[in-house]
Amino acid sequence: MDPYTVIKYPLSTEKSIRLMEAENKLIFVVNSKAKKPDIKKAVEAAFNVKVVKVNTFIAPKGEKRAYVQFAKDSPAIDIATNMGLM
Repeated sequence: MDPYTVIKYPLSTEKSIRLMEAENKLIFVVNSKAKKPDIKKAVEAAFNVKVVKVNTFIAPKGEKRAYVQFAKDSPAIDIATNMGLM
């Protein structure tokens, strides 16, 4: 799968900012058919970073969210700044 068909957009909420600072994580809304390995490969390819862990969650609205934890050498705040979230 193409990284840009897997990842729809990043979330910029209070919770996502808190996770970014505390746990080095970002939250993305992803394709509902994407699996965790697909999401990991897509994020690594799109942002050229190392992903440690991916957790998924289906929101009450029906959108699938991926909580992506990055390696220590690639801070989530830097990635968010490059995307224009911060």
